[in-house]
Amino acid sequence: MSSSVDKSTGAKKLFSGQNITYLGMVWGVFSLFLFLLFSITAPEENSPVWYVISTYILELVPFLCAGFLCYRNFRSPQIASGRKVWLGIGLGMLCFFLGGIVFGIWEVYFGLEPDVSPADLFYMAFYLFIGWGMFLAVLPRRLNLESWQWIVIFLIAVAGIAFAAWIVLGVGGVEVAFEEEAVESISTLPAWVTSTDELLSQFADPVNIFYIAADVGLLIIASTLLLAFWGGRFSQSWRMIAAATFAQYIADMWSQYAYTFIENYESGDLLEVFYVFSGILFAIGAALEYEISTSRPSRGRRRRGSS
Repeated sequence: MSSSVDKSTGAKKLFSGQNITYLGMVWGVFSLFLFLLFSITAPEENSPVWYVISTYILELVPFLCAGFLCYRNFRSPQIASGRKVWLGIGLGMLCFFLGGIVFGIWEVYFGLEPDVSPADLFYMAFYLFIGWGMFLAVLPRRLNLESWQWIVIFLIAVAGIAFAAWIVLGVGGVEVAFEEEAVESISTLPAWVTSTDELLSQFADPVNIFYIAADVGLLIIASTLLLAFWGGRFSQSWRMIAAATFAQYIADMWSQYAYTFIENYESGDLLEVFYVFSGILFAIGAALEYEISTSRPSRGRRRRGSS
């Protein structure tokens, strides 16, 4: 019995908010240096394959860890913000992880630069699950925000929509430049890959619009969460979640811009490091939420202490 308690205590200390924060900082700094050193290449030269694979690993490991920490929150009956909140966020983390693996195979192994790939099914599910979880976090709270807070949310929404509209209006800028190279590259691929790529490419416009709308929606929800939890006991963990959403927005908007306006764009550009930051911040937020929730004294203890 004591050994199981010791294991539980040891696991709790190992995955404490402080340890996760320190590990996240180390992972983030290392990732930033790698992106800074190798993301810039000479004109008409591609990044080394090892670097592209490394960027996938740096991006996906934090999301996998965040998914595990969210699952731990979901399993805990003490979690303050609600178990379904962390179920939604955790499923989103898992979907992003699986989507990254599929997209890596599509891009690195098959050498495709698809407008839409099977990975988009997981990425779209990521937005739906994250949005569901964050909405459940906001729903039970009374949003008695001050006037200046509503103004901040409104300005953030306007800025996000304006930038997204600029991206949408620019769609189609370099599609023609890819066509000849794309035909040559896919001629040697398996038939099921080429047929899948051709089928999914028909949905490029609605999928891109979905991503942009979802990014703006998450940006607004994150801003509301940040202000709703401002100054409370759990403000620290939800500041991390909001910051993770902002980082995701930056990385997604850059990807939308790059794939639209930059010819022969490939993964691994400097601003994609914000995907790494997003996964790290989600993991830190989940760890802090668990630590604060499980460290609260129970009502029974307070009654015994006061008697």
